[in-house]
Amino acid sequence: MKVNNLYLGRILAVGSTESGKFVAYRVSSRSFPNRIAKTFDNRVSIIPTEGNEKDVFKNPYIAYNSIKIVNNIAVVSNGSHTDVIADKIETGMNIRDAIALSLLSMDYEKDDFNTPRIAGATTIEGDSYIGIVTHEDLIVEKVQNGKCAYISTYEKIRPQIVDFRATNAKEAAMFIMNQGKFEEFTNPVTSAAAFGIDKWEISSI
Repeated sequence: MKVNNLYLGRILAVGSTESGKFVAYRVSSRSFPNRIAKTFDNRVSIIPTEGNEKDVFKNPYIAYNSIKIVNNIAVVSNGSHTDVIADKIETGMNIRDAIALSLLSMDYEKDDFNTPRIAGATTIEGDSYIGIVTHEDLIVEKVQNGKCAYISTYEKIRPQIVDFRATNAKEAAMFIMNQGKFEEFTNPVTSAAAFGIDKWEISSI
């Protein structure tokens, strides 16, 4: 029986399963658990639950687009840099440079914990990248085709190869929420994913 004893904060994963490409995101939170992932046509937003809207005045980093689809690329992150990365990709910048430049320019979150910014992106038919900027480092790595990697704001601040099982967006969102390796990590709040075979679909739970 697995013991849930490790708090990672926000978690994202990118890569390939046997069925297709994906990006997935999970909010784990001890301070601001009253949040949901809301799905729109081409994005997923993390927002406070009804009655807790004023939480954004306590912490400006808790509401943002966590997943955004631009062209044939799915972008995922733990903050407003989702939009910045997507905008750079839309202007023609490649995935690696869009992630690296956005993380470098926006830097880690200036909160009490120096929370890192994490990000990832993938195309349906091509490459996947995952990255992080902390108060002392910047990393952007390519995820090998056929593999999956995850990273988090705390503890797992280097890309980790992981077994990820999903055949659609809903299953991917459920998997990062509380299945497989992710079952070991505490304080899950909400999650979302984009999954692509011929085109992207998105889901949140």
